Amino acid sequence: MQKTYTPKKADLDDKKWYLIDATDMVVGRMATKIADILRGKNKPIFTPHLDTGDFVIVINAEKIKLTGAKLDQKMYYRHSGYKGGLKAVPARKVLEENPTQIVTEAVKNMLPNNKLRKVFLSKFKVFAGSEHTHEAQKPEELKF
Repeated sequence: MQKTYTPKKADLDDKKWYLIDATDMVVGRMATKIADILRGKNKPIFTPHLDTGDFVIVINAEKIKLTGAKLDQKMYYRHSGYKGGLKAVPARKVLEENPTQIVTEAVKNMLPNNKLRKVFLSKFKVFAGSEHTHEAQKPEELKF
């Protein structure tokens, strides 16, 4: 009988850095690909209960696309914790004020809601412009 392969600590230390240019990319489709890379689902050693994923850097977050009428109809909600404290902000306003929030929330909601979500999000970096602070890691450009 053959045993199930479980990656060893040495296998998990081999992390790559990927750079994604979000110019004219649809948010949801991009977020699913990023979530798969962060989890490590693109690798043969993927294990659901371990962090086998890589690092992802997204640049030009202000140039993303939302399909259909989402710019005006999609709302981002937050609650103050008090009665009547629900705030709704349309996607158009969020894109103008904080474009990284749209990409971050899309990827966050594509990740599993467990203890590893925080670990995966710590390997995810988003920048509104074309400049980023991770040149030393020599990220590999990824196109899809």
